[in-house]
Parts: sequence; structure tokens; C-alpha cells
Amino acid sequence: MTDRSAPPSSPPQVPPAPAKPSKTPRIPRGKNQPAPSTGEGDTAVRGGLAERVQAKLASAADEHRASAEAPLTQPKAPARGRGPRRARLRLTRIDPWSVMKTAFLLSIAFGVVTVVSVAMVWQVLQSAGVWDSINSTVQEVLGESEAADFDVQDYVGTSRVLGFTMLVAAVDVILLTAIATLGAFLYNMAAALLGGIEVTLAEDN
Repeated sequence: MTDRSAPPSSPPQVPPAPAKPSKTPRIPRGKNQPAPSTGEGDTAVRGGLAERVQAKLASAADEHRASAEAPLTQPKAPARGRGPRRARLRLTRIDPWSVMKTAFLLSIAFGVVTVVSVAMVWQVLQSAGVWDSINSTVQEVLGESEAADFDVQDYVGTSRVLGFTMLVAAVDVILLTAIATLGAFLYNMAAALLGGIEVTLAEDN
């Protein structure tokens, strides 16, 4: 009789063969293509962002270089000729104080010029012998006995003429200054009533 209580014999177990690692094909990376995922997400994202930033910087540098190589100035169109500008102004007031100072200085200059010119003319007449010829002419007309003591320089001599000229120049200084100042006051009054003198000014071509 057989013993049924003994367990049946199991077939021997064979260990599974080790799996060969699968080789994944490498994909070539482009210039703007992000790096393949290696399991670390942060490193892949940072690498792709850095490459994009570098690409943008390179393109901006190329644009800047192209703009720098372009001509800096472009020829401008010739400007059309235009006439001189004109401005129409109105003289409404004259400062009497400034007019008085200017008239005083100009009148002094005019007086000095008058005195100097008279002195030069009298010296030229005396050097030319005009006074001697006048004396001889008077003696011939009136006679030597009656005109023996006659001398034209006693009446129109250089010293007497220069003294009279200086007196006239001083009077002219006072009169010209007063007249110019009074004229400024009168003009201001007339300009207040009528608006003054209109003046048109134009620039040179």
C-alpha cells in the first residue's frame, strides 16, 4: 500500500533570466531645443531657459551691429529759399533821461569838433598870407595915410575867433541837450495819443 500522506513532489524552479537594458536612440539637440529629461526637472528647465536667453542676446547683438554699420547721416533735401523775415514794431516811448545823456555827450563832441576846425582854418589862412593881402588891399583903397594902422587880425584874429567859437560851442551844448530832452517828452505825449511811430524790421539774406 502507498502512503498518501506524503506531499507530492514539485518540479524544480528555474530562475528568470536577467532583462537586458533597452537602448534608447539619442535625439540630436538643436540650438533652441531643450535638453532631454534626465529625471531632474529643474535642471532641464534651467538649461533650456539659458539657451533661449543666449539666443535672444545673440540676435540683439546682430541687429545692433547691422544698425551701426548703416550710414549715420542721410542726405537731406535742399531747403527751399525763402525771403527775409519781417517784423512790424511800434515805437511807443522814449526815455527822456537816456536822451538827455546822449544829447549832452554828442553836443560836447560837436562843440570840440567846431573849435578845432575853426582853429585849423584860421591857421591855414594865416599861412597862406590872406590877412596880409587884405591889409594891403585896404591900404590901397583908403590910402596909406588913413589905413596905416589898420590890421584885419585885430578884428578877426585867431585868439578872438577861437574865444567866440568856444562861447558858441558852450551855448550849443546847453541848447541841444535841452531841445533833445524836450523833444523826448513831446514824443511820449504824442505817442500816448496816436500810438507812436511804426517801424518795419527785416533780417539780412
